[in-house]
Amino acid sequence: MAMPSLSFLHQSPPKPSHVYFCNPSPPPLFLQSPSFVYMTTPLSLHSSKALQIRSSFSSTSTSEPTQDPVRLAFSVNSTLKIAIIGFGNYGQHLAKTLVAQGHSLLAYSRSDHSHIAQELGVSFFLNPSDLCEQHPDVILLCTSIISTEQVLKSLPLKRLKRSTLFVDVLSVKEFAKNLLLDVLPPDFDIICSHPMFGPQSAKQSWENLFFMYEKVRIGNESSRVQRCNDFLAIFEREGCKMVEMSCQEHDKLAAGSQFMTHTVGRVLDMLGLESTPINTKGYETLLELVENTRGDSFDLYYGLFLYNKSALEMLEKLDLGFDELRNELSGRLHDVVKKQLFENAARGKSLQDKSYQNSAGMASILNSLRSQDAIQPYEYKEKISESIDDSSKLKIAIVGFGNFGQFLAKAFVRQGHSVLAYSRTDYCAVAQKLGVSFFSDADDLCEEHPDVILLCTSILSTEKVLNSLPLQRLKRSTLFVDVLSVKEFPRNLFLQNLPSDFDILCTHPMFGPESGKNGWKDLAFVFDKVRVGSDEKRVARCNRVLDVFAREGCRMVEMSCAEHDWHAAGSQFITHTMGRVLEKLKLESTPINTKGYETLLNLVENTAGDSFDLYYGLFMYNVNALEQLEKLDLAFESLKKQLFGRLHGLFQRQLVGNADEKLQVLQNGKGKVFPEKSVVPYGAAMPASPKEKFHVLWENSVLQASPENRLEVVEEKSVRRNGAALATSPESVS
Repeated sequence: MAMPSLSFLHQSPPKPSHVYFCNPSPPPLFLQSPSFVYMTTPLSLHSSKALQIRSSFSSTSTSEPTQDPVRLAFSVNSTLKIAIIGFGNYGQHLAKTLVAQGHSLLAYSRSDHSHIAQELGVSFFLNPSDLCEQHPDVILLCTSIISTEQVLKSLPLKRLKRSTLFVDVLSVKEFAKNLLLDVLPPDFDIICSHPMFGPQSAKQSWENLFFMYEKVRIGNESSRVQRCNDFLAIFEREGCKMVEMSCQEHDKLAAGSQFMTHTVGRVLDMLGLESTPINTKGYETLLELVENTRGDSFDLYYGLFLYNKSALEMLEKLDLGFDELRNELSGRLHDVVKKQLFENAARGKSLQDKSYQNSAGMASILNSLRSQDAIQPYEYKEKISESIDDSSKLKIAIVGFGNFGQFLAKAFVRQGHSVLAYSRTDYCAVAQKLGVSFFSDADDLCEEHPDVILLCTSILSTEKVLNSLPLQRLKRSTLFVDVLSVKEFPRNLFLQNLPSDFDILCTHPMFGPESGKNGWKDLAFVFDKVRVGSDEKRVARCNRVLDVFAREGCRMVEMSCAEHDWHAAGSQFITHTMGRVLEKLKLESTPINTKGYETLLNLVENTAGDSFDLYYGLFMYNVNALEQLEKLDLAFESLKKQLFGRLHGLFQRQLVGNADEKLQVLQNGKGKVFPEKSVVPYGAAMPASPKEKFHVLWENSVLQASPENRLEVVEEKSVRRNGAALATSPESVS
């Protein structure tokens, strides 16, 4: 379904200019303080004012206040009388710090929070007039985005001092800035701010968390300038990174960070994700993201969507990312099915041809196979005696010496084991550096009689590689180990293809070269002793393999392959899916990253290095993966329905006053009857109900929301499809 365009009637931003925060010469000494964030990368800004980032009250700072010019900017001169309007969770969260710093706190809210206010040391008012008559220095708006306009217009502004400072903490800034400029008298001061954290993400402290602000309108009097600085110093003293930025630039960056973070968090929350015994680092980040966004109301999320003109574009990109990923998976499935059909057809023709072969020739082939079988018992008997070894060191042959094989080899060599390697690609030079003996021929490797064959192949190539190994050249009791990300598939493959006297250990290190680059401590290692001989030496050999990972600090989890795949479908597959979708959006770090957005960036970084073959293998060889993909798709569709359902309600309220009349539109300042040929497709009947009218506009028009909460038609898709000229001016639906 095509989604309507929801943009605001803001002025077009000026052409971005690149502002650098460094020059070829060394920075001044005061900028070298560890508490000052010194930017070295260019930022594209819409404002001509250079973005500034300060963290001058950081607890890690060691310099004296008088020695740092940055500290003087927000130096504390006096305490403030601050009135919080909207005393819900966020207002209470801020109040705790404001009271702790010695400021006098008042609060007003439509809900009675007097008991909580009393516990926090805050004076609570049920009547806004009573609060305003206290003449607070600062009015701090902590209302929801949706209710801000209504609350602001309900305040008795005439009862306040004429120079009162108004501050908002909304998650969208252009809307708040325009609203405050429109509603407040010109002698009121205005700061638009956004603490880039909430009660959940800042429950420990505000240290190093971003606080964005714009001094929209501050009087010239020194007392008013000082009051503004006193307010900003509240957050600076808590260690926040102070970012001075235009509201326009904030919204441009926040659409790609904050809105995306909340969207992904809500989609994942709908899946009911739960911690598992085998969490990967990537999955832990998803759980953390859900936890950080779960406490926020849908009103907040809807406000981010409705009042940020870039939000719908990000939602459309996310939708396209899902579609593209599904198409990639479907394309691979199509290729596999087609290949199987051709192979089956060729096999059928081959069998038909063979039926005409000479029976003597067929007998010759069978005799050759029998002779190979006859040789094996002799070779195996010879190798039994060679396998008797009291040393705790193992001879481990790694089959598939790519990134992951090399990653594991380092630990094996470090612990003193003898490591061999075989791969179709020549990694001889890499193996030599690691102290590994490399073989380009599988027969040569198997004739070395390794104690363990460790398969580090991709999921898709495992069966082919296993069938190509000369198993008859190995000792009969060789231990086969895999490290695939799916477990039932290799378990069944081993049981079907390996001789019954081979031992089998299915494992999955729940980490990789990226997530395990700083050590394996506390990272999960899953294993299933599928088939291990009762002989004492074979049991000890299996345990020695597991000891390699235990000694590195892994959290050892013994679990059946079936149980692993059930957990992994809900954790590993979802993690890789979200990582790949977000990677397609080309997310970038911003100067105002929230903790949640940092989580998304880390997720992309952790999954970007993995091949599509790995992801496709997780999908193809885990029977639970398709169900998870469908659930993810349904969750995303459900979220879109919630958002657009709200839009439908908004539109319906606009139409309900004249539901019995024909729909009117304004074009070029003149009212006219809603034309069938304009928005209604040719030949279609005129809509009767407001709901029908909404769907007609949805499918055939590009809509936008005005600051007055009204939807407007800015482009008619039916006209565009017919090749006619587009509307030159917006048409307001009334």
